[in-house]
Amino acid sequence: MRHARAADLAPLEPMLEQLRGVDGLVERTPGAFYRRSQGFLHFHIDGNDVYADVKIPGPSFERRRVTTKREQAALLRDVRAVLGR
Repeated sequence: MRHARAADLAPLEPMLEQLRGVDGLVERTPGAFYRRSQGFLHFHIDGNDVYADVKIPGPSFERRRVTTKREQAALLRDVRAVLGR
């Protein structure tokens, strides 16, 4: 498993665009989102799968698969719920 590079993130672009519009999140580098000064969400690649490390529901990162559109929609929904939007 490795950190996702910019080219790895191309299939996630529709979800990333929506994440960029969530109040309270700042994308410091491609695919690395911060909440205040703390890392909140970033991506990894393992084979053909994409995973998100996200701080939902608490202060520690939880790894979630986000390879499919359905998985991406679930992540986006949960991020919005946690940030109250």
